[in-house]
Amino acid sequence: MRFLLIIVCLLVAAPSMAHQLKSSVTTVLFNKRTSNIELMHRFYLHDTEHAVAHLFNGKADIISNKADQQRFVDYVESHVALQTLNGKPLTLSSVGAQIDGKFFWVYQEAPIPKGIEGIKMSNGALRDLWPSQVNMVNVEGKGKVKTLHFTQNDTWLEAKFEQ
Repeated sequence: MRFLLIIVCLLVAAPSMAHQLKSSVTTVLFNKRTSNIELMHRFYLHDTEHAVAHLFNGKADIISNKADQQRFVDYVESHVALQTLNGKPLTLSSVGAQIDGKFFWVYQEAPIPKGIEGIKMSNGALRDLWPSQVNMVNVEGKGKVKTLHFTQNDTWLEAKFEQ
C-alpha cells in the first residue's frame, strides 16, 4: 500500500515538476547530403510561452500569432552562434520554426566549411531569463555524437571531431 501511495504522489507531482523544467535540446547535424550544418532547437512550448510573456511584456501569443513566433525565433537566433575551432564565425541562416505537439522548434543552417575539425558553439537562449536553464546540444554527423551542456556561466563550448 505504501508503494502505491508513493507512485500516486509522484504521478500527481509530475505535472507540476514539468512546468519548472527549464531546458532545451539542440541537434547540430553535419548533413553530407545537403553540405549544410543544420541546427534544430527544441524548446518546451510551456517554457516558450512563459519566455515570450516575459520577453515581450506579457503581450504575446506564441501559439497562434505568427509575428510573435517570429519574434521568439529572432530572439533564439540572436543567442546562438557557431565558430570553427580557430574562431572563424559560421554565418547561420534562418530556416523557419514550427509548433509540434508540446514543442516549439527553431531551425537554422550554415554551409559546412571544408576541412572542419570541430566547432565552438554559444547557446544562451533563455539563459538570460532563467539562470537554471540548461541547453543541451548534440553534435551529429562527424563521427561519434558529441554532447555539450550549457549551464551556469558557460558561454562557448567546443566539440572536436575524430579524424
